[in-house]
Amino acid sequence: MALGWKLHGDGKHLTPGEVVKPDERLSWPRMVGIGAQHVIAMFGATFVFPLVMGLDANLAVMMSGVATILFLLIVKGKVPSYVGSSASFVGAVAAIRAAGGGDATVTGALLAVGVVLALCGYAIHRLGVGILHKVFPPVVTGGVVMLIGFGMAYVAADVYWPKDPWVALLTMAATFVFIGLFRGFLGRIGVLLGLVFGFLLSWAWDLLGGPITAPDDTGRITEHFRVDLQAVAQADWIGLPSFHGPVFEASAIVLVLPVVIALIAENVGHVKAVGEMTGNDVDAYIGRAVMADGVGTVVATSVGGPATTTYAENIGVMAATKVYSTAAYYVAAVIAILFGLCPKFGALIAATPDGVLGGVTTILYGMIGLLGARIWIENRVDMASPVNLVPIGAGIICAIGPVAFPVTGTFSLSGIALGTIVLLAGYHLLRAARRETVVH
Repeated sequence: MALGWKLHGDGKHLTPGEVVKPDERLSWPRMVGIGAQHVIAMFGATFVFPLVMGLDANLAVMMSGVATILFLLIVKGKVPSYVGSSASFVGAVAAIRAAGGGDATVTGALLAVGVVLALCGYAIHRLGVGILHKVFPPVVTGGVVMLIGFGMAYVAADVYWPKDPWVALLTMAATFVFIGLFRGFLGRIGVLLGLVFGFLLSWAWDLLGGPITAPDDTGRITEHFRVDLQAVAQADWIGLPSFHGPVFEASAIVLVLPVVIALIAENVGHVKAVGEMTGNDVDAYIGRAVMADGVGTVVATSVGGPATTTYAENIGVMAATKVYSTAAYYVAAVIAILFGLCPKFGALIAATPDGVLGGVTTILYGMIGLLGARIWIENRVDMASPVNLVPIGAGIICAIGPVAFPVTGTFSLSGIALGTIVLLAGYHLLRAARRETVVH
């Protein structure tokens, strides 16, 4: 059942070697505390990514709570996981905006991805997980994850970093320390701490040094303060975030569709990690998890929020606490929804200076890219084989360029979209051709 938990022991203690299973719980005051910890763990990424994509971060936090509840219900409470804003779409969204797409076009494209992801999840559920390993072997999933991360590099380099190079550099350095040297819980929220540091640094620099002369949001060189809190002062304490409906444009949808591959790989990895930690075989729920992620994305984007995905940050919290109860995630979801009902909080998030985002995104994009290499290493992918090496190398360069291929007079495939197609098609075609050659 998705709801209803047995009390674990006395509800207060865990004996050595024990864990609180998904269908168990501790006392409710303890579950509230653990749920709040899950909120903090997911919080940095969940509001950073929509902020980078130009979407309402307050709405993103709110819809992450809604999507998490939907996820838990669809997987019948068997896979404890938090569902927050996905980083995988940042590069594609930047490309959509560079082509003149607005918020509605962005969320329409993301909604389409959610529909495709939900259908893929249903297919996996009906056909079994074996089909995943045939279409998306580790060499492909690792390559796609890598090109998604590195394909975002130009966003940090061209969009955010030039707005305030010194703040970007110092924020990046501080985030190095928070992530690399802090231990335990503080280390897991290192990105959030880096954002707070950069925000306070920018505010102090405004007070001591006055306004900066740099490119503004339109690209014009102007004199302006790094931190503008006027919108925060005008915002209400209680109210709904800004909603908007989606607009569907084929060119934008094509740009983001390749991200489906990364999302499937991400969900599979998270479900398997949960299974290993809890000692339960949850492979049968991989299809449901992928489908639930797609449903969450459809619901979130239909009102103007970003796409969602399951969060590794919260898996880390479970590993540290040994509490895998889904009750903690329901608590976290409710807290996130309440945060979303505070417009003043959302306005404060939106006031994050571009230089701060430059420092943080430089780290985030690189880390995402290197996760692809981790997939290769863990699965012992043979990078000496030209069948693996050639399509991966070409796909990554297409994404980083970004390389563009004109399809029609008004539409072209470029960057992450082109790179994913080159990698996926190239790998399977070369593999089939080599097998044909060996046979003959």
